[in-house]
Parts: sequence; C-alpha cells; structure tokens
Amino acid sequence: MQPEATMATTDIESSAAPAPMQGGESGPALVRPLRIRDFRFVFSGETVSLLGDQFHFVALAWLALQLTGSGLALGTVLMTAAIPRAVFMLVGGAFSDRWSPRNLMLVSNAVRAVVVGIVAMLVITGNAQLWQLYILAGIFGLVDAFFYPALNTIVPMMVSEGQLPAANALMQGTQQLTGLLGPAIAGLVIAAVQTGPAFAVDAASFAVAAAALLAVRGGRRAPTPPNEAGVTATGPSMLATIGEGIAYAWRDPAIRSLLVLTAAFNFAFMGPLNVGIAWIADHRFGGSADFGLLLSSWGAGALVGAIAAGSIRRVPHLGWVTMGIGAVLGVGLAAIGVAPSMPVTLAVLVAIGLGVGFINVRVIAWVQARVPDTMIGRVMSLVTFGSQALAPVSLALAGAIIDFGAVSAMFAVAGAILVAAVVAGVAWGVPSRMVEAP
Repeated sequence: MQPEATMATTDIESSAAPAPMQGGESGPALVRPLRIRDFRFVFSGETVSLLGDQFHFVALAWLALQLTGSGLALGTVLMTAAIPRAVFMLVGGAFSDRWSPRNLMLVSNAVRAVVVGIVAMLVITGNAQLWQLYILAGIFGLVDAFFYPALNTIVPMMVSEGQLPAANALMQGTQQLTGLLGPAIAGLVIAAVQTGPAFAVDAASFAVAAAALLAVRGGRRAPTPPNEAGVTATGPSMLATIGEGIAYAWRDPAIRSLLVLTAAFNFAFMGPLNVGIAWIADHRFGGSADFGLLLSSWGAGALVGAIAAGSIRRVPHLGWVTMGIGAVLGVGLAAIGVAPSMPVTLAVLVAIGLGVGFINVRVIAWVQARVPDTMIGRVMSLVTFGSQALAPVSLALAGAIIDFGAVSAMFAVAGAILVAAVVAGVAWGVPSRMVEAP
C-alpha cells in the first residue's frame, strides 16, 4: 500500500526492509507490531500521554463543576473543544497526506504540554477562572484536529496491512487500559490534593510523548522533487486537496454509509457519557472517586474488546457484527439512565465499553486497509469528523437537559438514536459492504 517515499522502519532496529516484512509473522498476532522500532516509540509515548489525558479529563470536568456547579457550564467547556476539533479535522487530514504525520504529532504534543502546564500553574496558585478553561479547551480542540489524523496516518506507514488490526488493537488497547487505570487514580488524587497536580501530570505526559516522537525515524514524507526546470511543484490548493478526499469517500458506498453511522453513533454517546456520567457521579453517588471508577469501568470493557478484536485474524460478516453490537449499545445506553445503583451502572458501562472497543479496532483497520496511502489521512479525518461534527450540539444539549432535570430521558433518547442508526445501516446495505478481505 505504501509508496517508497513513506515507508517507515521495518526491522527491529533498522529501517531498510520493505514494509510487508515488518516485524515478522511469527508469535501472537497482538505483539508483532511491537517488534518494529518506530511503532514501539509511538506506542510508548502515546501510552504515557493517554494516561495523562485521563488526569486532564477528570480534572477539567471536576474543576468546571467546582467553579460553577452547572452541568451546562461543563457541557459548554467540552463543546468549546469539540467545535475547532470538528471544523479543522479535514484540514488536519489534508496536512497528514501532504506533510510528515510524525512532525505534526510532535508539534501537537509540544503545544499541549505548554498550554496544560500554564493551566496547572493557574490552578495551583488559586487563579483559575472559568474563562481560562474555555481557552484551554479551544486550543486543545484545534491541536487535536491535526494530531488525530496524523496518528491514524502514521500507523499504516509503520506496519504491514496484515498487522493493522493488531497495531490498532494495541493503540486502542492502551487507550482503554489508561482509561481503566487513569480515571480511578485521577479521582483519588483530585480528592486528596485537588485538580492542580492532575493538570501538571498531563503536561508532563505530553512532554514525554514529544520526546518519544523525536526518536522516530519514519512517519515522514519525502519532499516533492523539482521538475526538469528545477521548480518544485506546489500541488493543488488545500481546499482542492480536501475536496479530493471528500469525493473519494463519497464515491465509496461503504465508506459513505460508515461516515453517516459514525456521526449518529457519536452524537448519541458524546453528551450523555461525557456530561451525564459526571453529573450522575456527583448527584447520585459519591463524588470524584466514583466518577473515576465509572470511567474506569468503561475503560475495562473497552480494553477487553480491543484485545479481542486485535487477536482475531478475521471477523466473518464484519458489517453484521458491527450492526448487532450497535443495537446492544443502544439498549445499554438507555439502561444507564435508570440504573438503580453504582454496581449496576459499573456493569453496564463495562458491557458498553466492550462493544465500543471491539468495533473501533476492526472498523478502523478495515478503513485503513481499504484506502490507498495517498488518501488515508483525508479519509480517516472524515471518519473522525463524522464522530466530532455533532459533538458540540450533543454536549450542549446534554448540559441543558441535565440542568432541566431529565437525565433518565436523555439516556433513553440517546439509546433510541443508536438503535435507529442500526436499522438505517441495515437498510442501506452496510452489512453486505463492510466485509474484511480473506
């Protein structure tokens, strides 16, 4: 899939072999990508960064509630990050196809380290105010728009097509593992020493991730060579580059349907889980420690789902499996709103995380294997855009509904949206189109 200009390190300690031979094919499938030097550095750095992110999310949510006591305020802070993340996601995808995804990730991590470090100092010195959280969220959303397409682009540049499910399972698995451990630890830390140290941990984690990327040799694109007249072609404009990616995705019925379904799924999940779970922990259960445990239960299920997805060589009838899991997720989401106790809520979140972890790994690997290298950044940015475009609306609506007192109804409607999206996907023929190659 990969042109010579974008090949990454393929031996354990060298970058001279062709991409299809990366890491060998012996041993458990899940660990094969870790034999590749560049992938190890990216994986290790992002693992540390993701652990810091859990401190960041718990601290941000808790600080917003401490400053205002309003679910609407928390929802609009998260919405402020979601808007630039969605608006600039397609630009980030185009950048990933034209420039080095490794460099985009490096700059993104460095910027976030500085910004979060400043916020940590403001909180520790007692000078934090709500408007500062809006600025932090806006900067994070903008940087995320470039970081995540680059991350989705660099993985298929480092591993062979056959290793994509395992590589994505490792990346998703570490996200879920940190989601399992991080929120619980962060909740206990915040309960003991407040939110300032949690932001400091996140800033340090971004610095570690940036240092790891400095050691990555691959994930770069060769500069465009000059023509016979010695002039380097500038290529199409950024808008034209984005347009090419949109046109490519729209011509593919399977990817087109996936984009719509992704938008519907994430609209149903984003607000209720990000805002609703924090409110439930604060008002129904024991506070920040229980908030961390609820997020960790989600992470536990998603970790198991990701590992299972990466350990399976092929999923027969991937489309039907995806639709079936989606329907179960809808029922689970509705159940959260009426769960009578903390243990029941934990169990439901574990089940939901299991399904989400499995779907994410297999669907992302399916897209990466289907799309040529020259388009992967833009197509993956469209998939991410589909998951982020309606996030601001979902977050704001969730905050408003919570302040109105209709928490259970919010989760029920969100579950119904998921089930309706599954029915629409079956009607569009998604199960027959979403099939993994033998």
